[in-house]
Amino acid sequence: MNKSELIDAIAKETGASKKDTEAMLKSFVNVVSTELQKKEKVQLIGFGTFETSERAARSGRNPRTGAELKIKASTVARFKPGKALKDLVNTKPKAEKAAKKGKKK
Repeated sequence: MNKSELIDAIAKETGASKKDTEAMLKSFVNVVSTELQKKEKVQLIGFGTFETSERAARSGRNPRTGAELKIKASTVARFKPGKALKDLVNTKPKAEKAAKKGKKK
């Protein structure tokens, strides 16, 4: 699913216009990005947590030449799914369950 498909799906589910939905999604992305930039975390209970973590400096290799190079330390954004999301992802969708029941007859 890409951004426009996500906007369409949210607009359909909420009954909001696509324009309003796009503005809300843009705002959500901006707020989360700003908080991560400040090294804060954004926690959505049941869904997950957006946070940053530090990646230490390390050495690597150029895949073309094989030459060793140093990779600088950096801060990376991470998403840690919540329990409810993990559980949902690990269950079969209702449509799939219904299709399997229909085949067993």
